[in-house]
Order: sequence, then structure tokens, then C-alpha cells
Amino acid sequence: MDIENHTALVTGANSGLGKAVARALAARGARVLMVARSRDRGEAARDELHAATGSERIELLLCDLASQAEVRRLAETVRERTDALHLLINNAGTAFRERKLTEDGVERALAINALAPFLLTNLLLEQLHAGAPSRIINVGTRMDTALDFDDLNWERRPYRMMQAYGQSKLGLIHFTRALAGRLEGSGVTVNCVFPGVFRSNLGGTDGAQGVFWKSVALLLGWALPPPEKAAERVIHAALSDDMADVSGAYVGDRETLKVPDQAADPAANERFWQLSARLVGLDQAET
Repeated sequence: MDIENHTALVTGANSGLGKAVARALAARGARVLMVARSRDRGEAARDELHAATGSERIELLLCDLASQAEVRRLAETVRERTDALHLLINNAGTAFRERKLTEDGVERALAINALAPFLLTNLLLEQLHAGAPSRIINVGTRMDTALDFDDLNWERRPYRMMQAYGQSKLGLIHFTRALAGRLEGSGVTVNCVFPGVFRSNLGGTDGAQGVFWKSVALLLGWALPPPEKAAERVIHAALSDDMADVSGAYVGDRETLKVPDQAADPAANERFWQLSARLVGLDQAET
């Protein structure tokens, strides 16, 4: 895909995988809209990418993805700045050591990792249709888990950081597969990418990893590939001609992966879609 005149939006673009993806897209000539929560970290990342790529087409947008009001404001800003969107990379993801709810009453990992991409994508579908052929890439993970649809907020179960993280990312696969059916024949595709295991600061900015996980990162981080290596998988799914007609897939390193059993069930995918629409307050006109 030639992206020299294309616009791409990347969430979580101030560090790690998101910054590596944004850099790769900017280096190829795309206009890149970087989404970050922190102005200071976002501006530092934008300046770094500008220096590294020489691109003058890197823009910073601020958004706390835990807030549905801020996600809506982000979508409105994007709509004001561009008529067509060619790539939407829903990369931002995090994990939390303790269960807390957002201002919208949603468990934080679910809110950021699954509901924010659901809401943002739906609000930008008009721009994605205008940019067709366009692609949506959701960055997932690979964990053996299943969603408890009756306890998405972890009100009945003991909260476990990595289980909550894994289940929220499974929600992203449900969303991907439900959206693919809705987009069939539109020129817009959506896929979920497992970027592999790599050096990251998952949950690190909030101290969410705790002493144990930070110690593991310090001891084993040297043995893991950098985020630039993981970004290759995302870039392949976003730009490769091989992926032009692929939609609804769960992909790894240039291969299609088996989806978790629950996400292979169309009824479960639709159930997650309807629950998500209710939790973010989307009506039928918006979806």
C-alpha cells in the first residue's frame, strides 16, 4: 500500500509499540496523528519522531482513553482535521494491579483496552469509509481466557491484573470479528494483530505492574525483542498487499492465528458488541 498521501491515527503513540508504529508510518510518508494521554510525553515523542524521520506531518492529539467523553472529543477533533482516514491503529493498552472503575463506571482495563477502541472506531467510520480502501488494526494479545459476560466489571470475582488484561484484549477480538461482518463489501477491513512478546512498559506509567512484575521486566527485559520488532507485525497487517482483502482475522507474524474458542462463536461476538454499545452509550444511528 502506498501511504504517502494517507492519514493514519495511532493510539498510545508516545512510547513502546505505538511510537514504533508511528515512526514506521511517518518514515513511509504518511500523515500521522499520534494519540497520547500526557502532553509532555506526547510532545517529547512527537519531537523525537520528527527528528528521526524528518516528517513535518506528525500531529499530537491528547486523550485519556479511560474517559468516554474524551474519546468522543478526540473523534470530533479528528473529524475536524481530516475528511478521510486510511489507517486506524488501536494500539493503546494497559493493565492495573487493583480494580477501579472509570468515571463512566467501567473497570479500567476493559474501558481502555476494549471499549475505547470500540467507541473511537465507530465514531470514525465515516472518515474510514471516505478513505477506502482503509484498514483498522486492533492490537491484541495471546492469552488462554474467556470473558465472563455477566461480570465484566469484576464485581463478583477476585480481581486479577493479568486476567483482567487478557479478558479485555479478548473483547478486542470479539469486537474485531463482529465489526468485520458489518464492514463486508465496504472497502474497510479490520483485523486483530498479536505483536508477540517484546520489551514494554505495560501499566508502568501508573505503577500498575507492582514490584514483582517490574522485577521480572528488569531481569528478563534484555532477552526480549524491542518494540520496533513487534511493530513489523502491525505494519505488515496495515500495509501489506497480502492483507488487502483480509478482514476479521487474528494474525501474528505473517500468519493467521486460531482465535480463542469464545471468539469463534458469532453469537458471543455479537453479544460483546451489544454490551459494548450499551456501555459506551452508542445508539443505532452511531453504530
